[in-house]
Amino acid sequence: MFAAIQASPGGLRACPAPAKLNLFLHVVGRRADGYHLLQTAFRLLDWGDTLDFAVRADGRIRRTTDLPGVPEEDDLAMRAARRLQQISGCRLGADITVHKRLPMGGGLGGGSSDAATTLMALDHLWGLGLGHARLQEIGLELGADVPFFIHGHDAFAEGVGERFQSLVLPSACYVVVSPGISVATAEIFSAQDLTRNTPPIRVRDLTFDRSRNDLQPVACRLHPEVAEVIAWLAHHAPARMTGSGACVFAEVDSPDEGERIAAQCPPPWRAWRASSLERHPLHAICMARQA
Repeated sequence: MFAAIQASPGGLRACPAPAKLNLFLHVVGRRADGYHLLQTAFRLLDWGDTLDFAVRADGRIRRTTDLPGVPEEDDLAMRAARRLQQISGCRLGADITVHKRLPMGGGLGGGSSDAATTLMALDHLWGLGLGHARLQEIGLELGADVPFFIHGHDAFAEGVGERFQSLVLPSACYVVVSPGISVATAEIFSAQDLTRNTPPIRVRDLTFDRSRNDLQPVACRLHPEVAEVIAWLAHHAPARMTGSGACVFAEVDSPDEGERIAAQCPPPWRAWRASSLERHPLHAICMARQA
């Protein structure tokens, strides 16, 4: 569960960057430019990274934390801040502190969520008032999942993941398990044996039993650890990989059951209990600025 956002003159602390689950992920085709056409249901979780922001008057954008394996020029949060500054012409800068909890290469949207939180927080702190639609356009330049986090609600998504229909889903509790490996999205999508012709479904037909993750068989073949986690978690509840992997999730009946299952997770895997999140915590801040 996220702590309350702390606002101060020229700054915001403890800004959530929630994880997401892909409740299903179908590859329904491929565009001429090579991008895959998808259908998926995104679900926000009340667990993820947090970021702190402090406005700078000198225009510099600086990351104050070291993220092993992620150079500053590759950090989506930093790229988001610099792109927002470039597009808006804003002369202010920011110190950005990233408190990383989500495993990288886990299919939970960590980098994309960090970027979305950065766009929304700096839109507010810099007084830009660009609004969600424009921020989603900027986010799409950074990654296909970024617009969803700015959208800020559970959603049925199509295209390359940028076209949304809001979903109203019952609240739910999940166990999320990381096998401790990082899966490269490009590696999965470039596989010859990836299913690319799943028939499209309608939102009203969406059920767990009538859907799947088309990327899961490829990830399991390339990374047997993913298959092992799925098999272990499936002993407790129906389990599925999220995104392009490597993390696996299962819906459970209660937080207590989620804690019990997570506590049984064998090392070196890691497991968490997380609940659904009705709305992105920064959504209200952006809407207030638009108003």
